[in-house]
Amino acid sequence: MSLYPSLEDMQVDKILQSQNAAVANAIATQQQQQQQLGFQGPPPAYTMNPYPQLYELPRSEIGNHSTGEESKKQGFIYPDLGDYLGLELSRGMIEANMPEYLHRDNQLEASPLTVVNNANMIAPVSGSSVGLQRGQVTNGIREIILCKGTDKKVGLRAQSINKGVFVCLVVKDSPAALAGLRFGDQILQINGTLVAGYSVDDVHKLLKKSQKDNISLVARDRPFERAVTLHKDSTGHVGFQFNDGKITAIVKDSSAARNGLLIEHQLLEINGQNVIGMKDKDISKIIASGGQIITVTIIPSMIYDVMIKKLSVSFLRGKMDHTIPDF
Repeated sequence: MSLYPSLEDMQVDKILQSQNAAVANAIATQQQQQQQLGFQGPPPAYTMNPYPQLYELPRSEIGNHSTGEESKKQGFIYPDLGDYLGLELSRGMIEANMPEYLHRDNQLEASPLTVVNNANMIAPVSGSSVGLQRGQVTNGIREIILCKGTDKKVGLRAQSINKGVFVCLVVKDSPAALAGLRFGDQILQINGTLVAGYSVDDVHKLLKKSQKDNISLVARDRPFERAVTLHKDSTGHVGFQFNDGKITAIVKDSSAARNGLLIEHQLLEINGQNVIGMKDKDISKIIASGGQIITVTIIPSMIYDVMIKKLSVSFLRGKMDHTIPDF
């Protein structure tokens, strides 16, 4: 079963597969006809599209915003990817992610699929998105080696939820931030000690008693969180509204609606960048400047509220690591 980071990726992939299948069938039909006519010698090279009205898109039309009705008048069965689902698919984006759409004659055997590293997801549209790579939530377990800074701290705060211990603050420029810890990571083990059932005070004491260097911390990647990849429409919107970082409304027929974004969830990251504690206008600027494809990391609001219940907004705004990831 194929996995896709967004509904748009799945639908575009199906279109490309249908088009490639149509070309392959046309070639097979042409070869069969030649055999029936008793053609001697190797068949001539397939250099043109025998059924252009079915799947050929003129190069001059790529990137134009023709309507579905105009496409029907031109004889196209499939929609123009330049304006598919209201997305702004420029020629450069199509060239980078779906070259076979522009050069099908030269790449009949090439796969139209872009596979996202470490996720086994097919992403013909969003495969080159940096945000998709940065914002992936794997729920996997990893070991992190920390040291203490000049203030003799590792730079994190934890919260206890359902007998588990979770990171609720990563201080900017701290050892925890440099090691890649994120809000919502579940701490499983510290220096070989399992911390399931530990109180927050017990965890902080354990970190405080640790040596200056070589602090081993085992964490599960953000079990309460999920990442949703969205595509901007021709007006530059992805289709949701938020207040104080909390999603409050979903726009009908938008990418947010198509990809299952939910209200009563808190925005944690935009393209992998932590936005907790940021003002809404600053979050909006990050979304606006984040490119055509936006990956948002979210968590149910009721869990978020428990995790930050002892932290003020001003404290989060001043202490939280909001740097842009470099991976």
